[in-house]
Amino acid sequence: MSPFDLDLLRRRPDVEARELVAVDAADRLLLDTAADRLRSSDAIATVNDAYGALTLGAAHLSGRDHIRAFQDGIVHERALALNAADQGLQGAYRSCRLNADLLTGATTVLIRLPRSLDELDEVAWTIATHARPDVQVLAAGRIKHMSLSMNEVLSRYFTDVTATLARQKARVLVASGPRPPAASAFPRSARHDVGLDRPLELRAYGATFGGAALDPGTRLLLPHLRGLTDPPAGPARQPRVIDLGCGNGAIAAYLALADPRLAVHATDQSASAVASTMATATANGVADRIKVTRDDALAAVPDASAGVIVLNPPFHIGSTVHAGIAHRLFEDCARVLAPGGELWTVWNSHLRYRPVLERLVGPTRQLDRSPRFTVTVSSRRR
Repeated sequence: MSPFDLDLLRRRPDVEARELVAVDAADRLLLDTAADRLRSSDAIATVNDAYGALTLGAAHLSGRDHIRAFQDGIVHERALALNAADQGLQGAYRSCRLNADLLTGATTVLIRLPRSLDELDEVAWTIATHARPDVQVLAAGRIKHMSLSMNEVLSRYFTDVTATLARQKARVLVASGPRPPAASAFPRSARHDVGLDRPLELRAYGATFGGAALDPGTRLLLPHLRGLTDPPAGPARQPRVIDLGCGNGAIAAYLALADPRLAVHATDQSASAVASTMATATANGVADRIKVTRDDALAAVPDASAGVIVLNPPFHIGSTVHAGIAHRLFEDCARVLAPGGELWTVWNSHLRYRPVLERLVGPTRQLDRSPRFTVTVSSRRR
C-alpha cells in the first residue's frame, strides 16, 4: 500500500476545477499543529472536514482507526469515503451527526472554521456539552475569512482561547477548558409576512445558509408560486412539487401553506438544512405534507418523474464564487423533470443563467426581475 499522501485527495463527487482544491494551507497547518496531540489522544473527532484531509490525516498521524467525523454536506461525506478508499483508510473513521455520538469522550477535536458565526456557535456548544473536560479544540481557517468574533464565540464555551502564528495566510485557534453550557440557542426562529393568512415561521440550525432570514431572492419568488400545481398530476393523485436546496424550508412551507392540495418533497445536501426544514414544517403545521430528505442534488429521484421543481441555486462553493454547482443542479433537474415539466428558479441577475437554462432544460421565460434577482420558468423539452 502506498504511504498516505494529502496531495492525492480529490473533491469528487463535488465540482472539480483547476481553481478549486481538495486540501489547502489551513488543512496542512491544522494537521501540523495538532500532530503531537493526535499521537497521544484516545478519542479524536473532526468537524467540517471538506474532502478528508483532517479525518484521514488524523488517522495517519495518530495511528488510530476510530476517528469520528461530522460533515454537514452529504457531498463531503461521499468525497471523504472515496478518498479513504483511494488511500486504503476505509475503516479508519465513521461518520456521525453533530451530537453526543460524535463527541462523547473526545479529547481532541479538529475543526475547519465555518464563515457563519451561528454555525461555529452550535459546534462549540455541542463540543462543550459532550466532550471530556480535558478536550482540546483546534480550529483552522484562512485569515481572510477569520475574525475576532470567532474568538469571542469560542470564549463563550471555553475558558482558554488562543491563536497560533500564521502560516501561508492560515491560522489555528486553540480552545480548552469547556464551560458548563446553558441550553442550546438552536434552532433560531423568525416570523415573516409573505402575504399569506398567517406569518411564515422559519427555523434554522447553525450551518443553514442565511439562518432564519428570508433572503430577498426567495421573497421575490414566493408570490409567483401561489396556486402552483404539478402539470402531469391528474385528479387521482395529490400534486407534488420538489423544493431542491430547501435551506431553512421557506419555499417548502410557503407552498404547503398556500395550496393545501400540494405535497412537497424538500431536499438538501446539508444536514443542518434538512433539520431546519423539518423544524420549519412543524412550526407551520404542515409537516404531514412535506417530505424532507438529504441528498446530493436529486440523485435518489428517478428520471422523468417530477412535474415541478423549485430552485434557488447557490452561487458559491464554500467560500469561492463558482457557477459549477448551479449548472450541476440544472442538469439534474433536467434529468428528473418529465417532458413538459417546469423548473421555477430565482437567481442573481448578474450570473446570466438564462442561456444555460435554455440549453440544459428547455425554453425559459422570465416572470420577474429586480435590480439583483431574476425569476424564470423553464419547460422541459418533450
